Amino acid sequence: MKKALIMMAALGCSSVSMFAINVQERLEDAASAMHEIMDTPDRGIPHDLLNKARCVIIVPSLKKGAFVVGAEYGKGFAVCRSSANGGWGAPAAIVVEGGSFGFQIGGSATDAVMLIMNEHGMRELEKDKFTLGADASIAAGPVGRTTTAGTDVALTAEILSWSRSKGVFAGVALNGASVRPDHAANLELYGSRLSDHEILSGGTQPTPAAHRLIGELDRYSR
Repeated sequence: MKKALIMMAALGCSSVSMFAINVQERLEDAASAMHEIMDTPDRGIPHDLLNKARCVIIVPSLKKGAFVVGAEYGKGFAVCRSSANGGWGAPAAIVVEGGSFGFQIGGSATDAVMLIMNEHGMRELEKDKFTLGADASIAAGPVGRTTTAGTDVALTAEILSWSRSKGVFAGVALNGASVRPDHAANLELYGSRLSDHEILSGGTQPTPAAHRLIGELDRYSR
């Protein structure tokens, strides 16, 4: 029992130190990940899909085995288009945990990006918690400048997803993972206890810390 408690404590400490980063730094990491992914010639997310997406989820440095062996855990942001003008709104902090991510990379960090392609997927995102592949269908996204006829099956999914690890960028189906609000990060970012619904529905103004991330999304999509 004592040995088990020591192991649990060690895992807990490692997870805290692994994610001991403030929300502003995490926003910068998300913006950098989006820029690097989209700036790679012919290997980014197709622009026509990003143009059609209702929301984007970016999780920089998703970790495998952060505090539960075999599980994934990461903190990131969801950004949705404003219903008023179609532009990108304020980011809501989210946590992604559990599930099978389709890559075997040991303890390496992986950047994960998801596009929410329709209204139902957007509504699921605004809930207290939803599960990828169960509450909303998800598929590995195609890679390239534009989509092709060969990706028609993937394009029927409500959510498309990709990962980047060790310089390799590819579509992966992030089945079984749950997505929930990061209330502590939202409080740190906005100074009040806003829900993800309040933020993503367009009633919240972006803070200066979010301007670079929104600028990257504007740069690569209409």
